[in-house]
Amino acid sequence: MIRKVLHLLLLNRLQEPRRFIQVLAGPRQVGKTTLARQVMASVTAISHYASADEPALKGREWISQQWELGRLNARRGEALLVLDEVQKVQGWSEAVKQLWDADTHANTPLRVVLLGSSPLLIQSGLTESLAGRFEIIPVPHWSFPEIHEAFGWDVEQFIYYGAYPGAAPLISDPERWQRYVVDSLIETSISRDILLMTRVDKPALLRRLFQLACDYSGQILSYQKMTGQLTDAGNTVTLAHYLQLLQGAGMVAGLSKFAGGKIRQRGSSPKLQVLNTALMSTSSGLGFEETRRESDRWGRLVESAVGAHLMSSTLGTPIEVTYWRERNAEVDFVLQRGKTLIAIEVKSAGRRGSLEGMEAFRREFAPLRTLLVGADGISLEEFLSTPAARWLEK
Repeated sequence: MIRKVLHLLLLNRLQEPRRFIQVLAGPRQVGKTTLARQVMASVTAISHYASADEPALKGREWISQQWELGRLNARRGEALLVLDEVQKVQGWSEAVKQLWDADTHANTPLRVVLLGSSPLLIQSGLTESLAGRFEIIPVPHWSFPEIHEAFGWDVEQFIYYGAYPGAAPLISDPERWQRYVVDSLIETSISRDILLMTRVDKPALLRRLFQLACDYSGQILSYQKMTGQLTDAGNTVTLAHYLQLLQGAGMVAGLSKFAGGKIRQRGSSPKLQVLNTALMSTSSGLGFEETRRESDRWGRLVESAVGAHLMSSTLGTPIEVTYWRERNAEVDFVLQRGKTLIAIEVKSAGRRGSLEGMEAFRREFAPLRTLLVGADGISLEEFLSTPAARWLEK
């Protein structure tokens, strides 16, 4: 299970002789805080936890105050300091660098773990000031096996309701479940993880782009077509930047087109992809049974669930997830690690068509294997239970 593996990874790193700042980075409600607290309970070191996740931004002095508490604990032996939502503190990376370097020089036995719910923003701070001092542990959305073990969902429930564990107990009350996802996850991620922390000149446009990505998840949409769908859309560079911010918050992404050995052009049409299918389901306003009856809509939701799984299980790895299309030939997803390629096509009752795209891709690029998911291929349950890296094994 992903979170059990991450628990052991963090625990082992904290026990290594050489010190690095450990950074747990991932979207909201993926279990970063729970993971950190479990590790705190597992180590013998004296631990201190503090969170900056409040509406009013904290200053750098807050970090200094918490750090001093960690240093006081370190006077009695090995100590652990956990700072949650650290990217909310203005100038956090410079403050951490100064304190960390002072402790390194003084051989202070203080281990530090930083948590952040916006990987894009926290990583920019790390690379600017903390080069050589940190290691990132990406924390992805929950997987199907984790949701199944925790809540007993079948694969169709997972496809519709997505992978937010906090929302899971509410599915018996669809309206309450939807309001929770919208208010506590979508709105909080946009307003507090993006708009509050980053300069966004057109916040209304960013919100509309998010809605568009949910409505068109699984579809290839050029930036020019997006500008036609969005009012006051500005230029394509703005849209690409906003899409990157939304991906950094773990919400939606734009997959690049696979171009073989050629250099990809940034202006190529992205394939829109939700990173958690709960976002797509709440955006539609349709309930589980109604969505299940609409074969075309269900087919797009199934493909989006496969794409979200691939994006989640390759987070923090050298594996790239793209799509491929040439003229009328198309492959839903392409996995690439070095020169090794995997082509993936998703089929369900709501998605008809031939496998001509797979054959065309096979002839041109000779992938290690081609996978059909759903229909007469690999079952959805098996595919969503298998890490993407497993398919790249020779």
